[in-house]
Amino acid sequence: MKKDHPVSVPLRQVTVTDSFWGGYMELARTSIIPYQWEALNDRIPDAEPSHCIHNFRVAAGEEEGSFEGCVFQDSDLAKWLEGAAYSLSTHPDEKLEKEVDSVIELIEKAQQPDGYLDTYYILNGLDQRWSNIRDHHEMYCAGHMLEAAVAYYQATGKDRLLQVMIRVVEHIASVFGPEEGKKKAYPGHEELELALVRLYGITHDPAHLALAKFFIDERGQYPLYFEEEAKRLGPSYWDNGPLKWMYYQAGKPVREQKDAEGHAVRAMYLYSGMASVARESGDETLADACRTLWESVTRRRMYITGAVGSSEYGEAFTYDYDLPNDTVYGETCAAIGLAMFARRMLELEPKGEYADVMEKALYNGVISGLSLSGDRFFYVNPLEVVPEACEKDYLRRHVKPKRQKWFGCACCPPNLARVTASIGWYLYTQREDTLFVNLYAASECHVALGGVPVTVTMKGNYPWGGEISLCVSCETAAQGTIALRIPGWCRNWKLTRSGKPAEFTMQNGYAYLSGTWNDGDTLELSLDMPVERMEANPLVREDMGKQAVMRGPLVYCLEEIDNGACLHEILLPKEAKFTTHREDALLGGVVVIESDGLRLQDNGNSLYRFASEKQWKPVSLHWVPYYAWNNRGVGEMTVWVRSE
Repeated sequence: MKKDHPVSVPLRQVTVTDSFWGGYMELARTSIIPYQWEALNDRIPDAEPSHCIHNFRVAAGEEEGSFEGCVFQDSDLAKWLEGAAYSLSTHPDEKLEKEVDSVIELIEKAQQPDGYLDTYYILNGLDQRWSNIRDHHEMYCAGHMLEAAVAYYQATGKDRLLQVMIRVVEHIASVFGPEEGKKKAYPGHEELELALVRLYGITHDPAHLALAKFFIDERGQYPLYFEEEAKRLGPSYWDNGPLKWMYYQAGKPVREQKDAEGHAVRAMYLYSGMASVARESGDETLADACRTLWESVTRRRMYITGAVGSSEYGEAFTYDYDLPNDTVYGETCAAIGLAMFARRMLELEPKGEYADVMEKALYNGVISGLSLSGDRFFYVNPLEVVPEACEKDYLRRHVKPKRQKWFGCACCPPNLARVTASIGWYLYTQREDTLFVNLYAASECHVALGGVPVTVTMKGNYPWGGEISLCVSCETAAQGTIALRIPGWCRNWKLTRSGKPAEFTMQNGYAYLSGTWNDGDTLELSLDMPVERMEANPLVREDMGKQAVMRGPLVYCLEEIDNGACLHEILLPKEAKFTTHREDALLGGVVVIESDGLRLQDNGNSLYRFASEKQWKPVSLHWVPYYAWNNRGVGEMTVWVRSE
């Protein structure tokens, strides 16, 4: 890794104290993780069974039975373990740690003598393993379990699961690689690539980084491995549609890919792995490919909420500016993957646009997948919902008007567990003696500047308010730089240092403040946070003539419970006035927006009629944060509203 690349400040060096993200971390500890432990053990009444623990018990010889669930079922347990590890990093919990240790013992018992670990093939025939790399997710499951092992080692110092997974990696390296006799293949569902880089960060074994780089460099090379595999397995399901091998991001080498294509979650995990490998290896051609794909995603194929993947077919990207609101897929895992990609781009280079997108995804497209109680989940995150259409229109069958207890394919819930428990990992990055503040959440960050231990304490009421203060604590004076991201959504802001106008330089969206830092020095950042009316690029056909409402990093929406049914009849007047106020008893405590509006008045019963001047009735519109919709019952919802 080059010295000028930033690194994320480790989770154990950051204590999140604010009511928003601190609240989500507490929710993860007290609700999300315990609930999901019950789900993984098939103890949630009237919920689809998980089978995860069952499969491992059978594979370990502790129960009789057969494999049940999806071929990638092991990954749900792996993500839960990772989330539990992050929670233990910040909140030691003897009961949870014992549960994790018991699961690790089970996993170790299931592992095969040669290091192989995947319950699907352990129970269905080891002679068939590595026979369907395209579709059967063995390396995907290994990647998630490897991430869990790294996280648990960093949280507790215990290396039992880490050693299990190092043996798995050694087995995989004996099967795949550039050497003669090995398979020139790569994961059908990407994930192992980024996990191997995390392992390399602990072991510093160049073989671990080399394996990650092999998987990335080999993807899309001809002869195409999946094409050769198809001669034996039969054609891919995607062969007869528009996606073909790009469903797997495998139709061309990664450095030749100019647009985000195919399955959105696979794409985000691939791009995250590419960015990590580029950083660690110094491969600038790979870094440039990441920048190209970043632009494709964020400038032409991303929703205002940070959701990505517009099509139910293939859970995939389609084409530039194709962003339908009611048939959107917007998988929760894809928004999480985008936040992961953004964080790794920040580790390549400190640019505010990466943190802007990371913030957008986390505050909107990620936590919209989670109920405020932590026990109900969205797989799909629409920007417009009519419950009757979800029930009666086959093309909208994937859109649910309420969050679910669990899913047969339950990748999203444990992904939410791991991201909410690790939010402190996204706040700060550091490059030598420069500390970058990427997200604004009340917290304490322990780092060194100029070799001197420093604690930076951040306070504020973000995202509800834009007043942020940072205080430096150190025993002796420290030399270095603190760089504050100025959010792209903010037009007016002010920065002072210990009560005086601050001297700073602006670069790529960050305000750099350098010099000597003494104990008690403060920075005060004031971000103007008015209500903003947003428009999409006119090439986004679905949003033409419509506007969305944002305040700070939050996207707002209209719900039927506040504004009545038939939200499509509402129009936002050109001169509409907006007011904001805090409602502590609503949706866990939020700032709501009130505005003028108009509603179409039409009592006619003709299906079609001569065009005439429409009649509009003034109404008051009540806007709530998008992430919190559907916590008060089932009803219509919309983000984009017709504008005058």
